[in-house]
Amino acid sequence: MWARGGGVTDEDRLDRAETGRVLRRSMQFARPYRRTIWLAVGLVAASTACVVAGPLFVKLGLDRGVGHGSTSALNLAIAGYMVTVVVAYVVGRFQYLAINRAGEGFLRDLRVAVFGRMQAQSMAFFDRNKAGVLVSRMTADIESMAELIQWGLLQFVAAGLLLVMTTVLMVALSWELTLVVLLFVVPILGVASVRFQRQSNVAYLDIRERVGHNLSNLQEGIAGVRVIQAYGREKEQSRRFVESNRALYGSHLRAVRISTWYFGLVEWSGIVSIALIIGVGGFLVHGGSVAFGTVAAFVLLLANLFDPVQQLSQLYNTVQSAAAALHKLYLLMDTVPDVAEHPHPVPLPASGELSAHGVTFFYDGSERPALRDVTLAVAPGERLALVGPTGAGKSTLAKLLSRLYDPTEGHVSYGDVDLRLASLDSLRERVVVVPQEGFLFGGTVRDNIRIARADATDDEVVAALDAIGVKERFEALPEGLETEVRERGSRLSAGERQLVSLARAALVDPAVLVLDEATSNLDPGTEAVVEHALERLMEGRTVIVVAHRLSTVRRADRIVVVDHARIVEVGTHNQLVALGGRYAALADAWARSQPVVDPTSGR
Repeated sequence: MWARGGGVTDEDRLDRAETGRVLRRSMQFARPYRRTIWLAVGLVAASTACVVAGPLFVKLGLDRGVGHGSTSALNLAIAGYMVTVVVAYVVGRFQYLAINRAGEGFLRDLRVAVFGRMQAQSMAFFDRNKAGVLVSRMTADIESMAELIQWGLLQFVAAGLLLVMTTVLMVALSWELTLVVLLFVVPILGVASVRFQRQSNVAYLDIRERVGHNLSNLQEGIAGVRVIQAYGREKEQSRRFVESNRALYGSHLRAVRISTWYFGLVEWSGIVSIALIIGVGGFLVHGGSVAFGTVAAFVLLLANLFDPVQQLSQLYNTVQSAAAALHKLYLLMDTVPDVAEHPHPVPLPASGELSAHGVTFFYDGSERPALRDVTLAVAPGERLALVGPTGAGKSTLAKLLSRLYDPTEGHVSYGDVDLRLASLDSLRERVVVVPQEGFLFGGTVRDNIRIARADATDDEVVAALDAIGVKERFEALPEGLETEVRERGSRLSAGERQLVSLARAALVDPAVLVLDEATSNLDPGTEAVVEHALERLMEGRTVIVVAHRLSTVRRADRIVVVDHARIVEVGTHNQLVALGGRYAALADAWARSQPVVDPTSGR
């Protein structure tokens, strides 16, 4: 896993056409800011015109003011040059403000769009993608575009306009000197630019990949720090991070080496071109075909010619980095959710039979089915326990019945409605999943309960707590329901976090509850409180529980034993024990795992 972290696949490489598609798509995001962008472009054009006008005033001052001894021409040249400098400065400030307003708005909209698309993905998407890589998409990849947004777009327009205006002016001043520059510069820079484009394309895609894997390793090291320290794996974890960091370091160095030879060649070409202009220009001045001021203006214009070439080269790096990042983001945004709402969804009835019909399911990349040809019906109001050894498929079946995944074959229905046809809103109102460990977000207790229904009133939140019999417990907290739970609910006990999860379910008031043994990770004292709340929550509802304890299984109306991806036994506790099959063996193992109580010990 660590050895292959990084690297660029063929499908990730951006050719010119793909880069163009990425940038054109980005223009769609920039459409709301087109007026501001056009204002910035207009200001850039004005600023560039001022820059190009500078050498013309130098030519005027040398040829008319110095050469002909005209004081008025010299004063005009000086005044004109100073005015262009001041105007260029003022216009530059406004263009910077305009483009940053548009750019930051673009980044804000992109963040919202990417995050919204990630939230719409199904569980299978998060099975395939590491959390650290997804965080990298939202942080490093988007931030890599900040440089392009803040100055790159202005540089691109300014450099392009400066290149065109300078070339036109040079031709107007002296086509002979212009020909000298073009014959020397174009062949060298043309060949070098093609090579630079190919090399830097791969290099910057590789950097984006390495950044994602490096952040993934960092995220795992922070999230799993308790396990790491518990088993003394700090050195090993650090070694792995050093390896991924070294790979990122190597990718950056490769990009720097590519940039170094190209930028050096551009700079060298500019110096040699100036020497050629002075030499050829001096010869032409001596022959009388070119004025001295024209040669001086040409030398200044060469800076205007090579500076944009070098800026565009540097900008190409930025564009490639941003295009690579955008390519990754758009791939993410184009990912079709595995569990998607039907174009014409059907609302689910208030109550109905939940059933699986010939269901087979494969996880992505697995050649062995997690479930094979499963058929099961759950009657309204029934309590059904799913039991079996680890990896048998019981949790997968529960996820399919609640449509966290869609079957590979067969279908799951609620009443007469295939869940794939159901509207997701009505599905989440009818079927609620309570996980083994309740996840709490930053905020108050009230905020965390209201996650189940954003429009719930304060009274409804209190009623949900009262429905499971824990209202007084939470009102007794230091700030009551306004108590801040802190990150991941660290201010609450494990039992209180689970009670918040149950209160969320009560707030929704579903017809079907899917439970992953909500009391299995609790201490005995807390477990009794949660068990009581759970019993109140289950009253009058259909309940499907992935059971890990004999006490939970005994209370079920019916028990389904899953083994080797199939349903192998169905019945009540007494029926299955009498059958003497898989369930009987499991029940015996559970019974033997319970501590033996010595009646003479008083415990």
